[in-house]
Amino acid sequence: MAMFQDFIELFFPVVCECCGNLLYRNERTLCTRCRMRLPRTHFYLDDQNPVAATFWGRVDFQYATSFLYFSRAGRVQRMMHRFKYKGRREIGALLGELFARELRRSENFRNIDAVVPVPLHWSKQKKRGYNQSEVIASAMAPLLKSQLETEVLYRNTATETQTKKSRLMRAENVKGKFSIQYPEKIRGKHLLLIDDIITTGATIEACAQMLLTVDQVKVSIASLAYAGK
Repeated sequence: MAMFQDFIELFFPVVCECCGNLLYRNERTLCTRCRMRLPRTHFYLDDQNPVAATFWGRVDFQYATSFLYFSRAGRVQRMMHRFKYKGRREIGALLGELFARELRRSENFRNIDAVVPVPLHWSKQKKRGYNQSEVIASAMAPLLKSQLETEVLYRNTATETQTKKSRLMRAENVKGKFSIQYPEKIRGKHLLLIDDIITTGATIEACAQMLLTVDQVKVSIASLAYAGK
């Protein structure tokens, strides 16, 4: 088996998804250098962080954090683009795993009952092949010793891309777009709502407000990247 793997790697070398350099045998998806250089926010150490401030007065959440800083033309943007649009699910899975290991150091995120990914409309998921937020959540849930709930939050209609919209336009774009299924699965639980990138927070806000309609639910918020000002 090892000889077969060596043969495959001879013609299809495995490279770092960030810098493109060849990976050593003990490395996976990202080289050690790129892992060490990830622009971590460390927001999980501070309840009064910029992600939390994004949602103050907008939604009744417990805690909020993001793993990495997102900047235009930066390494995180390149990785996220490959993850979302080029089929490189392993990027989201690895970053989700690293994120969860970080969150386990915080008392705030040690008692999460269930991890809920922001849903993708079925038409967009069929085209892309997967929901990027679900890939992240699937990697995080086992490490947080939490359930993965992928069916309780449902996207009713497809929305236009949010990329070039203002905060007000984003909020209007997702208004009324989500609904709850199987509320009994999350009643009375502390949920961690997961998205890939937080910019204005409009999508997360709409999802959190819907989850909070279920009796005695508490919601915390997390994303792989933070692109806010």
